Amino acid sequence: MMLPSLLIDGLSWVLLVAGGFFCIVGAIGMLRMPDVFTRMHAASVTETLGAGLILIGLMLQAGLSLVTIKLLILGVLIFIAGPTATHAIAHVAMLRGLKPLLRHDRSQGPSV
Repeated sequence: MMLPSLLIDGLSWVLLVAGGFFCIVGAIGMLRMPDVFTRMHAASVTETLGAGLILIGLMLQAGLSLVTIKLLILGVLIFIAGPTATHAIAHVAMLRGLKPLLRHDRSQGPSV
């Protein structure tokens, strides 16, 4: 009976560590990227992959309970609201006249 519990704990910790890794990579990307559009991409990595893996890891730790249902609802909310907010930000940026930084335009962007 000990093996399934150990397996679930191990898988949960792998998911939690992987989610934390993607959150850190996304945060570094948000600091290092040159324009709003590439920063939004880095934020979406953090939001979907990082938070998703962390939520799945927490669901495995919680087992079948009310906590798991709450985490599932939170995950659905993140996966619906995140792309909607990203689209709204990109749309406003385009309306304001911001253009994506292209490869040959790198000399015009901020040097990081």
